Amino acid sequence: MKAIRVNGLTKRFRQKRKKEGFAGSVRALFKPEYTEKTAVHGIDFEVEAGDFVAFLGPNGAGKSTTIKMLTGILHPTDGHAEVLGYCPWKDRKKLAYRVGSVFGQKSQLWYHLPPTDTFELMRRIYELDERDYKSRRAELIERFELGPYIDVPVRKLSLGERMRCEIAAALLHRPGIVFLDEPTIGLDVVVKQKIRELLREMNERENITVFLTSHDSGDIEQLCRRAIVINYGQIVLDSTVQDLKRLHLTHKTIELLLKEEPGPISFPGVEQIRRGGNRMKLSVDTSLTSIEEVLAHIVARYRLDDVTIEDPPMEDIITHIYAAKKEGPP
Repeated sequence: MKAIRVNGLTKRFRQKRKKEGFAGSVRALFKPEYTEKTAVHGIDFEVEAGDFVAFLGPNGAGKSTTIKMLTGILHPTDGHAEVLGYCPWKDRKKLAYRVGSVFGQKSQLWYHLPPTDTFELMRRIYELDERDYKSRRAELIERFELGPYIDVPVRKLSLGERMRCEIAAALLHRPGIVFLDEPTIGLDVVVKQKIRELLREMNERENITVFLTSHDSGDIEQLCRRAIVINYGQIVLDSTVQDLKRLHLTHKTIELLLKEEPGPISFPGVEQIRRGGNRMKLSVDTSLTSIEEVLAHIVARYRLDDVTIEDPPMEDIITHIYAAKKEGPP
């Protein structure tokens, strides 16, 4: 069964053309002229039920516009889409009962109320049977370890605690598909990993289709099986995450704080970006050598105080993919 079907989906926006000077402003007021901007340009893709898909692209690529069409918020200019068998903009009310969403920068929890009150409100919105709701609520509180702060006002929760409550709230009505927009943004490493574990369990245990947007390549590597990359409103890549990692996620950055000033590092696949005092920054081509081999090489020569390993920014990855597409198959 297909959870999402998209054929020729297009969205164009009309924008007023600005005119300079007072006279131009007056003419524009009474005789406005418009320009047309294409945010999404004839895209096609399908998503299997139960799949975990990354929908990637730089800011302004068309990700949010596509998701708004898939959830029925926007009507497309051309094309067709089905989500769980429904046309989103024609059957929005029916689809709303089958869809969940989590937005890292926008909360669905009431700021001054505890999460338990938002849960109760959502029970009424989704017209859930009280017995089923209480069972589901108890299950989510246990799985997401919400007990210590389920009755604490949201404003007093940390970002990590709030995000766990957000995800649990999105699952109360047992949706068939969940749209996640930057669910780990702003979280520290430990909390980020916990959120990822919960999302993976949710997908595997309940067979929920997950459609994820993220600028964190760690989210994609650890969670997703497939990646769809959009740029300038067009799909430039649709492949498994395994292929994405092999062809494009080939560099990581290592920042080191050493107990003594280091000398130059010479190692296959390693480029020294910066060196000063006891600090050193390296770029590692993971297609040529592993992070473990590089660290072992350094530890054999120097004493470490601290080490940080970072993935490349998603914008750099998209730029690499786009350049590769223009040059032809790698």
